[in-house]
Amino acid sequence: MGAGMARPESGGGNRRRKRSRRSRPMSEINVTPFVDVMMVLLIIFMVAAPLLTVGVPVQLPETAANALPSEEEEPLTVTLTAEGGLQIQTTEVARDEFIARLRAIAAERVSDRVFLRADGANSWDAVAEVMGALNRAGFNNIGLVTDIGGPTLDGSDG
Repeated sequence: MGAGMARPESGGGNRRRKRSRRSRPMSEINVTPFVDVMMVLLIIFMVAAPLLTVGVPVQLPETAANALPSEEEEPLTVTLTAEGGLQIQTTEVARDEFIARLRAIAAERVSDRVFLRADGANSWDAVAEVMGALNRAGFNNIGLVTDIGGPTLDGSDG
């Protein structure tokens, strides 16, 4: 009968040691939740980034020019399509309404910078006509949008 009974001295001491091990602070940081959140954010940005570009398909000429620095305000983009149509951002605009619309936009904007995207099939006369209209509407800072990697004046490929 005495074999089934535990001694109180040995049982109480073990319990105290186990409690003190459990109550110690953990010295390692669990980074698994952080990695999971970062992976989800990466996937979201990879999917959303291509949707943020202005979606008017034009064949831009290639040059060796560097990219322009970005601004705080969303850049205004004017597109001259291969057929000669004009678009402000993604909205088709008739030629007779073009300058009036640009003047209304210029009154609301802080910056006078505008990006002109012209299809390579257009003549220089058509591009210069649109640039003159932009200037008349109050946009004096015009950036021509091109694709990178084109030829340079020294004959090498950029």
